[in-house]
Amino acid sequence: MGSEGLHEPENLLDSGTVDYHRAMTSLCEELEAVDWYNQRATATNDTTLREVLEHNRDEEKEHAVMLLEWLRRHDNALDRNLRKYLYSTGSLIALEQAATPSSNADVSNGSLAIGGLREVRR
Repeated sequence: MGSEGLHEPENLLDSGTVDYHRAMTSLCEELEAVDWYNQRATATNDTTLREVLEHNRDEEKEHAVMLLEWLRRHDNALDRNLRKYLYSTGSLIALEQAATPSSNADVSNGSLAIGGLREVRR
């Protein structure tokens, strides 16, 4: 198998899908490594070891960002969302709600907030 953790048989997937999976898996591994190095750097009392671990952690961040950029270049929806949220200021939830006004709908009455579709279809 070309990549571990595929949920479908590899012979049913095109090479682009498998490569996308490889990048996603690698991104997860890089982010996990960032977390591990960060925990170890925080836990140690040895200043020199902390510096080495922090350096290694930051190298993993670079790797993660490179993978994220590869994914962005190959996924239009990811690209749109990164452009929308990355480097934004203020509330992320308010930004998301402003882009999708239907998410503010009152659905306490059990409605899906799609009310007048029958009229629109005529």
